[in-house]
Amino acid sequence: MLAVCGGVGGAKLAFGLQEEVGAALTVMVNTGDDFTHLGLAISPDIDTVLYTLGGLADPVRGWGRAGETWQFMTALRQLGGEDWFQLGDLDLAMHVERTRRLAGGERLSAVTADTARRLALAARVLPMSDEPVRTTVETSQGRLAFQHYFVRERCMPSVLGLRFEGAERARILPELADLLADDALCAVIICPSNPYLSIDPILALPGMREALARCAAPVVAVSPLIGGQAVKGPTAKIMGELGLAAGSAAIARHYAGLVDGLVVDTADAADADRVLAFGLSCMVAPTLMKGPQERVALARQCLAFAHELDAKRRAERPEETQPWSRSWTEQDSGPSCP
Repeated sequence: MLAVCGGVGGAKLAFGLQEEVGAALTVMVNTGDDFTHLGLAISPDIDTVLYTLGGLADPVRGWGRAGETWQFMTALRQLGGEDWFQLGDLDLAMHVERTRRLAGGERLSAVTADTARRLALAARVLPMSDEPVRTTVETSQGRLAFQHYFVRERCMPSVLGLRFEGAERARILPELADLLADDALCAVIICPSNPYLSIDPILALPGMREALARCAAPVVAVSPLIGGQAVKGPTAKIMGELGLAAGSAAIARHYAGLVDGLVVDTADAADADRVLAFGLSCMVAPTLMKGPQERVALARQCLAFAHELDAKRRAERPEETQPWSRSWTEQDSGPSCP
C-alpha cells in the first residue's frame, strides 16, 4: 500500500500504517520543502518521516530527534552564522551524510531508502521525485522560499499564492509510478498533511494526478482539520488567506475527483453531508493522534474505509474484479493490507 505525506501530521499516520502492514507500506514524501542551508542538503519532511517511523522523533516538538543537543547552533551563533533554522547535533549527521552522498552522484531516493534500512524501518520511504521541486510562497511581503516563510518568518506574512518551481521538469520517481500502476496495490492513503503546502507539490508533478486517478486501489484522504482548526501548522490560516472557509467541505472540494473517500474527525461529523455533495464517501473517526495508540487506531480506520470502498467498487463493477490481485486479511484489529 502507499501513503502520501508531508511532515509531522502525515508522519504520525504513516507510523500507524507501518505498525499495521509493516514492509507492505511505501511512503511517498513531499520534497517541496527541501533546500540548501549552510551548504547542506536539507530534506525536512523526509527526515521527519524517517525519525518518526524509526521511533527517533522528538515527541514534544514533533520534528528532529529525541534527546537532541544544540552545541553546534550555540557555536554557530557565537560566530555570527545564520541561526534561524535549527540544526541539532544529532540531526546534523543526517544532513552532512546526505550532502556527501548526493555530491558523490547518488540519487536522493537511493540515499533515503538506504537511510531507512540503516534505521531499521519496516516501511519503504521514498521522495516523490529525484528532481528538485521547490515550494515558494507569494506573500504580502513578496515571494519567499518555503523555509523562509515557514521557519524564518514563522508563517506570519499573508499568503497570496503558492508556486512549485521545477515541478514541470520533475518526474515521478519510477518506483512510485510502477507502484501506482500495479493492480496489486490495495490502498492509497493521503495522510493528514497540509493539502496546499505538503500534498500539492506532489500533485504538481506531471502525470501524478492521472496516476492516482487511474490506480486500481481506492484512494482515501484524511482531513488535517479538527473543528476547522489544524492540530499543528498554518493550514487554517492559509485557507482563510486564500479565501477558503477552513472546514471539511473545502478539503473535500480540494480533493474532489482525485480521492474516493475523506476521513473527517468526530468533531466535524455534521460536515459529512457536505463531503458527500462533492462525490466523496465520508468516514467519521477520531483523527487526533496524541500517541502511538491513536496513530494505530486511525490507521486501522483508514484501512477499513479503503476496504469498504474497494468492496463497493467491485460490487458496482464486477467485470473489474478478476484482474485484481489485491487481498485483504481480516484480523481482530480490522482489515489490513498485506
